[in-house]
Amino acid sequence: MNRPTSRRTVLTAALAVAATAGAVSSATSASAAVPAAPSGAAPTTGPTVDNHSWHGFTDWRSGSGAGTRPVAGRRPGLVIGHAEGRTDYTDPHTGATATWEYASWTSPLHRSAVPATEVIASWNAHTPAGTWIQIELQGRYSDGTATPWYVMGRWAAGDGDIRRTSVDDQTDGRSSVWTDTLSVDDAASGLRLAAYRLRLTLYRTPGSRLTPTVWRVGAMASDVPDRFTVPASTPGLARELIVPRYSQNIHAGQYPEYDNGGEAWCSPTSSQMIIEYWGRRPTAEDLSWVEPGLPDPQVCHAARFTYDYQYEGCGNWPFNAAYASTYDDMSAAVTRLGSLTDLETLIRAGIPVITSQSFLKEELTGAGYGTSGHLMTVIGFTEDGDVIANDPASPSDEAVRRIYRRREWENIWLRTKRYNASGKVVGGTGGVCYVYWPARPTPAQRRVLESFGLL
Repeated sequence: MNRPTSRRTVLTAALAVAATAGAVSSATSASAAVPAAPSGAAPTTGPTVDNHSWHGFTDWRSGSGAGTRPVAGRRPGLVIGHAEGRTDYTDPHTGATATWEYASWTSPLHRSAVPATEVIASWNAHTPAGTWIQIELQGRYSDGTATPWYVMGRWAAGDGDIRRTSVDDQTDGRSSVWTDTLSVDDAASGLRLAAYRLRLTLYRTPGSRLTPTVWRVGAMASDVPDRFTVPASTPGLARELIVPRYSQNIHAGQYPEYDNGGEAWCSPTSSQMIIEYWGRRPTAEDLSWVEPGLPDPQVCHAARFTYDYQYEGCGNWPFNAAYASTYDDMSAAVTRLGSLTDLETLIRAGIPVITSQSFLKEELTGAGYGTSGHLMTVIGFTEDGDVIANDPASPSDEAVRRIYRRREWENIWLRTKRYNASGKVVGGTGGVCYVYWPARPTPAQRRVLESFGLL
């Protein structure tokens, strides 16, 4: 499961408390019964999510490059054409300082269809040994002023050159970066992020001809209304996708250097299930570092190569999407969906979805646990519309497939506010999910992905 003390959790809790101070005052005792959530849901009057990405040859040419160049072909990308300069980087997690050549690319300004309280960037890239990338975002506020350039990730597929990392303590007093999410500090003020630009910096060993290749970079901007409950959707699909089942719990205690071991590996375990659903998996050479005899060594591999050394966990959302894209011809993005109807649309097209949710034990019948943040994989729906999920928080691979009540599940996934076991108001993810798909989807899959702004 996600680490309960993550900065993301702290942020959402703080925002929720600030927005509902009156509700908190009636629920302060840790031993008190959890209060009933207010009835009804905040109405939505328009779209709450805007997805935008740059991923084609024309897209790469539309930006402003300094040493980078677009490359055409089966999968157009952005590479280093020539080095614009050199810089020293001291890795905060190893203390080692190295010199790197670099080139950069800045996107055009994207005006979001949704003036946003949050923006989450994600990217798909190849970084051979001796290379890495940095992703930055600059927002433009609704009052016309701009944010600083915020670092949204320093990333490499491997861990031999740098330690992939988020960057803490980034704020201008009006917005802040919390691990992987840029958030307006006071959403109640009405201030919003109306537009943004992304900047990529590609690094390589000096004097080499190496280069990263970035195939896709984009962001999801959202303004999900504060709500304890969400409108119920009407069941519209009965279908189950056949997705590999992996338990995180059978890895408890393994490789504790990656977030204390498998009991915290819900995100990479879910990612690995979907990667293998699409027919990809690590090679025997990839897995040679894993101790012989451990079950499902690919789950250990996924944990190592999604690990965020600053966050000290494997639950960085964009890092999981980036890991998925390291497999042949895979694309991935972090987004939000608005209902189980949206999820049904993806399942109908044969696309399973990894979702992020938090709940008390009594809020999700059959789970047998409560969590401040957990990822699971939705693989289908029953005839009654209930959710079929591969839940990695299970005692064995065989026990991973679960059926959860539709109404309960929809609410714990889509709400933005909830009461924790102490009666405090804390945050929910508001429908965050990862979507992974082949770089060349079927026509039906392409239409669905386009409808959500993912292509």
